[in-house]
Formats: sequence, C-alpha cells, structure tokens
Amino acid sequence: MAQSTALPAAAARESADADPITQLRTRFEQLRQQFEASPSTPATACALEKGLKAVLDEAGRCLLEETFNRREPAAKDQVAPRVRYHKQIYRRNKRTKAEVATSFGPITLWSWLYLCNEPGEPGLHPLRVALGISDGTVTPALAERVARMAVDHTQAEVRAWLLREHGLRWSNDRLRAALRGFRRALAPFVAGTRQERLLVWLRQAEQSRGRHRPVLAAGRDGIMLPMRSGGYEEASTATVSVYDRRRRRLGTIYLGQMPEAKQVSLSQTLTDLLRGVFQAYTGPVPRLAYVTDKGSAPQEYYQRVLRKMKHPRDGRPLAWEWVLDFYHVCGYVGKMAEALFGAGTAEASRWFAKMRGWLRDRRQGAAQVARSASQFLGRREMTKASEAEFWKAYRYVRRHRRWMDYEGYRRRGLPIGSGVTEAACKTVFTQRFKRSGMRWSGESGQVVVDLRVTYLSGIWDEAFTRDLAGRTVPEPLGPSKKGVPTRSYHASRPANRRLVG
Repeated sequence: MAQSTALPAAAARESADADPITQLRTRFEQLRQQFEASPSTPATACALEKGLKAVLDEAGRCLLEETFNRREPAAKDQVAPRVRYHKQIYRRNKRTKAEVATSFGPITLWSWLYLCNEPGEPGLHPLRVALGISDGTVTPALAERVARMAVDHTQAEVRAWLLREHGLRWSNDRLRAALRGFRRALAPFVAGTRQERLLVWLRQAEQSRGRHRPVLAAGRDGIMLPMRSGGYEEASTATVSVYDRRRRRLGTIYLGQMPEAKQVSLSQTLTDLLRGVFQAYTGPVPRLAYVTDKGSAPQEYYQRVLRKMKHPRDGRPLAWEWVLDFYHVCGYVGKMAEALFGAGTAEASRWFAKMRGWLRDRRQGAAQVARSASQFLGRREMTKASEAEFWKAYRYVRRHRRWMDYEGYRRRGLPIGSGVTEAACKTVFTQRFKRSGMRWSGESGQVVVDLRVTYLSGIWDEAFTRDLAGRTVPEPLGPSKKGVPTRSYHASRPANRRLVG
C-alpha cells in the first residue's frame, strides 16, 4: 500500500474529524484536477493511478478503523458485565487499544478487556475474537493473504511485500507467528475438505463415459532437504488421484511431511484419508492402484497397510495393485543397455527402445526383457564395473517383475507411471524449500508444507471459508447496569453457529 506521505499536501492538511467518504471525494477531485491540468503522458497517467490507489487504501483504512471501533460501545454501562467463552466466564475490566494489521494498513482498535474468573487464565477481548483477529493483531483477510504469499515466497519476499503493499513492517518472528496461527485455525477443516473433494471426483468418475472402471491411485516418494541441524534429511510426499473411465486424471490431493523417522505421520495421514473416503463413498469400489518406485518406505507401507486394508463398511479386503513406476524401471533397462553395448552407442539406443516397448506392451514384458539381456550377455565383453552395473539392474528386473505387468495395467486402465508423485516432490518441496542458501527446521518447515499442500490440492478457499464459519464468539451475559439491552458482538448470528458454554 502506498504510504500516506505520498498524498497531495493539501489533502494531508485536512481536518482529522472529516468523514472518510468526504475525504475520499475531496482527494479524488484534487488528483483529477492535477491530471487534467497536465499534458496527457505516460508519467502523468501513472502518477494518477498511483495516487488513486493510495487515496482508496487510506479511505479503506479509515473506514475499517471507524467501523470496527463502532462494534463495541465506549461507555462502560453499555457493554456486558460478563461474557461466556469456551466454558469460561469473564468479567469486564477496562477498555484498551491495540494496533491491528489489516490489508489496508495498521489501524487502532479500542476494545474492552475481560478477565477470567479462573485465576491464572489469560484475559479476553471479545470484540477481537468476534472480528476474527488472530492473536489480537491481524485481521482474517490479511492473515489469509500473508499465508497465501508464504506458499510461494520466502520470508524476505513476504516481508518486503507487506511493507510495499500494506505499509506494514514485520519481523521474521511476527511473520512466523501469523503463519502458525493461520495453519492452526485451518487444520481442523483440511482433512474433511480433502475427503469431500475426493468423493466429488469419484462420483464424477463413476458417471463418466469410457471402457474402464474409475481408478483411485495413491503414491508416495521422498526427497532430501537441507536442514539446520546439518546435512540433508529425507522429507516425504504422497498423492491420491482419481481417474475417470477414459483414464483422465480428474484431480489430486497432495500430502507432505518434513523429515521424520520412518515417515510415521505421512503414513497415518494417508491411511486416514483413504479409510475416510471408503467409509463415506457409497458407489462401486474403483480400481485401486499404488504407484511408486521400490523405496523401503513405499514398500513397507504397501505390505503393512495397503495389502491388509479392508473396506471399513463391509470388512471385505481391498484389492490394491502395486505398480512399480514404469519410468523408474526403464532406468534399470537403460543401465543394462549401456553395460551390454556401451554408453551412448547407437546399438544401445536401439536395444533400449525395443526393450522399452516390450516392457510396456507385451505380456510378461519384464521377463522377456531379462531373457533378451541374458542372451546378449555371453556375446559381449564388459569391464568389471559395467558387469556389476548390469547384474544390479538385471536382478532388479527379475526380482520385482511381478509388479511390472504394464500391459495388464494399461488394459485395466491403471496408471503405470508415478509422474504425479514425482511432480509432487518438485511442487511441494523443491520449488519452495531448495532455493539458494536455504536451511530448514522441522517445525517451521512443516507450517509451510501444510500451507502448500492445502493450496496445491485446490481446497484452500473452502477450508478457509469453513474456518471462518466455524469460529465461536463470546456470549454476552446479563443486561448492562442501567437496563440497556446488551449489544452483541455480531450483527446477526448464523443458525449453525454454536456458542461454546
């Protein structure tokens, strides 16, 4: 937001008690007169636009400050002597002021402080709670904008944006506190919103036209992140996607977790999401695919959870099919080609292209690739290093070929590549967490991860709307001393709003 010092000098000398709308009109007329008195040039047009933006922002700040301060009476005998909030009773104490950050800039908000009847409990400002001002310093609109900026931008970039666009000087600590508060408020609504979005996609997939059954595909992968504790540690990401009868992906829910031993939190979140979807979905069970590479964490999750998973409503086993990522397996086939024919040779390229087609299109394609490689083995001379690479790749293909039935997967409409999950590593972590010089702690990093996966999953606006609608407000108790009816802290109370206590 442009600073008030950028306004015309005459406007700055206006009386402080003038109506904001009157001030807006007066300043607008001054800017227009200045523009009309000057030649029409790009410079004068730019100056007019910037001036109008500053005037509108200042008017918005004044109007917001005035409107907020009118929500609570200044007279002590006109406010509730007590309020109830979260099963606690608070008694009226004194009126205080605070600087509150808004999207128009800082405003001064006067509100009554209430003290808790329970000793040792913190006080309460009912007006701030009713307005949704988190930690008493940030409005919900600004908190949401700051969190959205932090999804893609660094701390320094967000702070510079706050100063440039909103006239606010924030420290790193205040920015982190605002992000933690926004994430904490959003958290109770994210899981349910994820589940409902998957249910919508499943219903769309069931109603689509095509020759395949709808598919619910899960995947997970890991990525190394630079940590403040020193060195790199493995973070993890997971995806849940829905494909329609034409094998088109309708949407994806993203999950992410900072480095953690055995990825316990990610596994639990993914399991809860899948079970919640199966519990709520009443349509036919879609085909179930688990598409990953052959990492230890993905394998353990399949064997420990997915292979044993039963439908929560009827107790029948759920037929998850583990699909080893086709492109990951092709990497091993490429290593065999280089070992047999030499890296970068035309013969290696031809054999690799042929084997890639066999692997994808033929029944028992992995076995046929391994057989072809073994036939060439005796005809080629290899170095010890090349021979070691060949046998490593050959054993991988032979050992895991039961999860490489790509011809069958494609015939049944299942995805054969984990590109969605691989892309999640990039979009969730790499683009935001691996910039030059970055080092992360688990706690602050997880706040950003949670915000990013909420946004990338397309549920940000819905979760935020539910957060605002679900917040409780203090309940005034008793009339004022002179019998004047107690003023509420909201114009009207929605029918579905529950007052705690």
